[in-house]
Amino acid sequence: MEVIIKKEKNIKDLIYEIRGKQVMLDSDLAILYDVETKALNRQVKRNIERFDEDFCFQLTNEEYKNLRYHFGTSSKIGGRRYNPYVFTELGVTMLAGILRSKIAINANKRIIRAFVSMRHYLIDNKDIYKSISNINNKLLEHDEKIEKIFSKFDKESEYLYLPGEIYDSYSKVLDIFKSANKELIIIDGYADKSLLDIIKNLKIKVIIITKENNLLTKVDIDKYNKQYSNLKVIYNSTFHDRYFILDNNTIYHCGTSINRMGYKTFSINKIEDNIIKNVLVKNVYSITE
Repeated sequence: MEVIIKKEKNIKDLIYEIRGKQVMLDSDLAILYDVETKALNRQVKRNIERFDEDFCFQLTNEEYKNLRYHFGTSSKIGGRRYNPYVFTELGVTMLAGILRSKIAINANKRIIRAFVSMRHYLIDNKDIYKSISNINNKLLEHDEKIEKIFSKFDKESEYLYLPGEIYDSYSKVLDIFKSANKELIIIDGYADKSLLDIIKNLKIKVIIITKENNLLTKVDIDKYNKQYSNLKVIYNSTFHDRYFILDNNTIYHCGTSINRMGYKTFSINKIEDNIIKNVLVKNVYSITE
């Protein structure tokens, strides 16, 4: 249940909106009446037939938690064995009939005036609150759209990685590479020696398509092939994005270069559209053959 705190001065500052009603805490009323909170609630229980739910009600655990959150670590509503009771304007008026001290009577007048003033304030500013409500609804719709966007990454063919998830992203790429049976083509314009560390244990043919004058030198390639003999590197600047092509059939799109995984948010997506796959494969093999 939402708890809305009204930002007004003096007694108005002690009026909250809970369950759509303007209310005051029993502890605040007790201070104003110069009595103990237990004494105030004891009087209410003795005259409980006067206090229907639209006069007085006890906060639920959730409402109490939200109210305490707004007060931070303040002890104002802390240290209680039971949830507070709150009183509406009707309930405050009824309290005047059971608390008859001079202090209580004077306090009641001020409290009723504050309730009336607050009511007028809400009426005068109803258009503002309506606008705020519309904004909140728009934000809720926006959050729902964002949730739908991110929910798609629950599929087994689509993965999302956040900054810092270096091991998880590298592990997923290695799993993808290992799923190739005969041939793996890696298209990454910024390939470097770290890519060789990933593919060195693969027992298949590997082709890397990358840009010239990058960090993957011919010296690195020669040294690698002297030991593993399964790598072919093609220097070509045709591609902007990163792709993994497995066995001329399965294709993954990668949102970042392999040597930049874990630095920014990115995704790895399996391409399912056959038209896109055919065009991409045809373009790639025109370079590799």
